[in-house]
Amino acid sequence: MKIAILARNANLYSHQRLVEAAQARGHEVDILNTLRVTLNITSHRPEAYYNGEKLGVYDAVIPRIGASITFYGLAVLRQFEMMGVWPLNESVAIGRSRDKLRSMQILAKAGLGLPVTAFAHDPKQTDDVIRMAGGAPVVIKLLEGTQGIGVVLGETEKSAKSVIEAFRGANVNILVQEFIKEAGGTDIRVLVVGGKVIASMKRTGAADDFRSNLHRGGSAELIKITPEERSTALRAAKRMGLNVCGVDLLRSNHGPVIMEVNSSPGLEGIEKATGKDIAGKIIEFIEQHSQPGKTATRGKG
Repeated sequence: MKIAILARNANLYSHQRLVEAAQARGHEVDILNTLRVTLNITSHRPEAYYNGEKLGVYDAVIPRIGASITFYGLAVLRQFEMMGVWPLNESVAIGRSRDKLRSMQILAKAGLGLPVTAFAHDPKQTDDVIRMAGGAPVVIKLLEGTQGIGVVLGETEKSAKSVIEAFRGANVNILVQEFIKEAGGTDIRVLVVGGKVIASMKRTGAADDFRSNLHRGGSAELIKITPEERSTALRAAKRMGLNVCGVDLLRSNHGPVIMEVNSSPGLEGIEKATGKDIAGKIIEFIEQHSQPGKTATRGKG
């Protein structure tokens, strides 16, 4: 097979592992800097160019689109889909996952556990939003944030109100969520591939940080998840339409709640914590399921 990986940084651990796993199985792999792909949008003849040269035919594309280039990255992925290239995750599904508000609404409609979440446009409704989220402390999140950036803990009603009003004054969209105190600064990353849970780890934040992101100084360890947590992760992946994703859960007093569904999960932390060949599992899934033109949306939607 000939596989393309859409990624800006070819040297990241996750991307190198995917290349190694694919080449070990005899596949040809190209890492394409997403921002250097040019699109020729022509009726009946969609084409893509890379550094000025027309791209050949690929059997599959692995989108590793950074949050900061979501708009252009999805446009490139849609072009590949229109050209009949099978995507590991489809553009529409990635778009859902990148919109925090939309993803929360989709998961809520499916009846999945979520932290109480409030959203409003008018800064005058700040008091109502804080009250809806259960009162201080509350977690305030930028809709466009990722990897813990743009996530603030409002420990008191006064501080929460100040942060919310500051963000809204800058015309930035935010979500306000209840703070799950009983989680104790830890969360669970469940990795789903092809409708199966293949690995899970517990992430613990740094001593002075309520966020558990590994790149912010957190640590990870192997964990055995409950049947309810497994079911929640699988249902979340299915509802979002993602073949591969990381589902981030918190253990609350009323069961597992979903913090985020990540369409481009990092592999380094979970491979090292679990000792599993996650990259190999992803390539195996591609081998078993990729077919030319087999894309539900074909670039639509």
